[in-house]
Amino acid sequence: MHNETWRPPCVLLTVDLVILTLRSSALHVLLVERGIDPHKGELALPGGFISDTGEDIFDAACRELREEAGLDATSLHLEQLNTYGRPDRDPRGRIVSVAYLAIAPGLPEPEAGTDASAASWRPVEEFTSGHRKLAFDHREILDHGLERARTKIENTSLATAFCDTTFTITDLQRVYEAVWGFEIDPRNFYRKVQAISGFITPVDSDRRTTKGRPARLFQAGPEHLLRPPMLRPLPQPRPFSRPRSETS
Repeated sequence: MHNETWRPPCVLLTVDLVILTLRSSALHVLLVERGIDPHKGELALPGGFISDTGEDIFDAACRELREEAGLDATSLHLEQLNTYGRPDRDPRGRIVSVAYLAIAPGLPEPEAGTDASAASWRPVEEFTSGHRKLAFDHREILDHGLERARTKIENTSLATAFCDTTFTITDLQRVYEAVWGFEIDPRNFYRKVQAISGFITPVDSDRRTTKGRPARLFQAGPEHLLRPPMLRPLPQPRPFSRPRSETS
């Protein structure tokens, strides 16, 4: 009988992690340099195989983040991003990956381990501009993670977490520009921010700018969900490029 000879297909399961943060006012992603084949020496998202000892998928993501980059997942909010199972995505066989996303401020320098020979924060712009490539289908996963992050700061107060305790509207605008990847008209941005109740609240003191009037200071407001949302301008302006410093 056909049923007597049937065997379940051999499908392996992995996890991949898109970890994003802001460094020097630019959006960065955590990457590792692969120390083993396939794609040895190439940049990739941290991740690896689920343990065959009954490990939970989320627990595997936390373990891989710790083993490959030396980062503690308990300080992050890891959320499931998507599942990737294209048959040719990995030369080792039919491998399905569950990807997780976290975007958080103040993340430390990573430390490579296990099958990664190096771990580092890399500017997202290197990959979205096409200057650098990622192993496997990790560019697709990164793109999905970026879109989720951009949507999150449209609908939640996440952007304020990347500012100091008190900040100016310009400080907040720089966070949106870094995550969205393009410049924003300051007047439109100010008007949108002020129209969202509970997003930010003014503080009493002012911060002196280099010239002109003191900049008004704000702090994160009580609302986590933004109503109305802070939608990206359409059509999008020209690609955002940070001006070169005087020392470059």
